[in-house]
Amino acid sequence: MAMNTLEDLLAHELADLYSAETQVADALPKLANAARSQELRTAFEEHLEETLGQIRRLEEIAHELGLTMDEGTCRAMEGLLTEADEVMNARIGEDVVDASLVAKAQRVEHYEIAAYGTAASFARQLRHGHVAELLEQSLDEEKNADAMLTRIAESGANERATARGTSEGTTFEADGGLK
Repeated sequence: MAMNTLEDLLAHELADLYSAETQVADALPKLANAARSQELRTAFEEHLEETLGQIRRLEEIAHELGLTMDEGTCRAMEGLLTEADEVMNARIGEDVVDASLVAKAQRVEHYEIAAYGTAASFARQLRHGHVAELLEQSLDEEKNADAMLTRIAESGANERATARGTSEGTTFEADGGLK
């Protein structure tokens, strides 16, 4: 797709967001299953419902603007979710799992916050008021999800991980992987 105008760039950003959200929707059940605390599991399950709503909003936007959302895969989200998969498949202490999942999930949320904020800004600039409102609704949900993850981390997940320490022989390798 040629990107010669801000409209073109908005279309690209929307397709990228659509890809990102569909990847997140696929990953959230796995994250919920990997979570040790019921609070984190419930948070992932509830965010899946929000994510499905965000996908529907993006489809509504695409219809409104006459766009298709089949522009490819969001490589950034693919990378973030690959890192989350690595955590889920690593030999990691029971008490450290939730802190690790929260850390990976917050990276996803921060990416989505940046993407929705950018797309909403483009939509406002292009005078697509309804599109901007829909994007801002998703942006607010992502900010709330990030705040909720912070509360979960600070109210227990990080504390349980601290109590665990580094005693189980888990080490971080130079390539970023866990051993």
